[in-house]
Amino acid sequence: MPQESREGLAPYLQEGDRVVLFDGVCRLCSAWARFLLKFDRECRFKLATVQSEEGQAILSFFGMPMDEYETMLLVEGDQMYVKSDAFLRIVKQLPLPWSVLTGFRLIPRSIRDWIYDRIARNRYRLFGKNPTCVLPGDAEKRRFLVKNKSQ
Repeated sequence: MPQESREGLAPYLQEGDRVVLFDGVCRLCSAWARFLLKFDRECRFKLATVQSEEGQAILSFFGMPMDEYETMLLVEGDQMYVKSDAFLRIVKQLPLPWSVLTGFRLIPRSIRDWIYDRIARNRYRLFGKNPTCVLPGDAEKRRFLVKNKSQ
């Protein structure tokens, strides 16, 4: 279920933006971001770490915790998706074979989110933690949400 904002577009977003917010120090989350950079060939998604100025502003805008990151977020316009709903909306927009993963939508959300929560709560222990937030390379910078100079 999407959470709708009350004030229009979140900070730093332009009309039509789809932004994936992820934990930049989590190795699993950073691997997910690299996966999107590789397989989102049509550049449908922009990325932002939840630790960045942009990520913090978006979290605040939607009333999400700004110091504990237990879910990836997808923001599309004035809608925010979390947990398995975010994951399924993202893979649906990727090319085959990845879009086939939307079949998991047949599993009730409560079960999908229960599994998601178990992984999210244990991700540092299972996959590790980067000492600092991963920064994009020069070729990837255009794929990250950045502060507009006029803002």
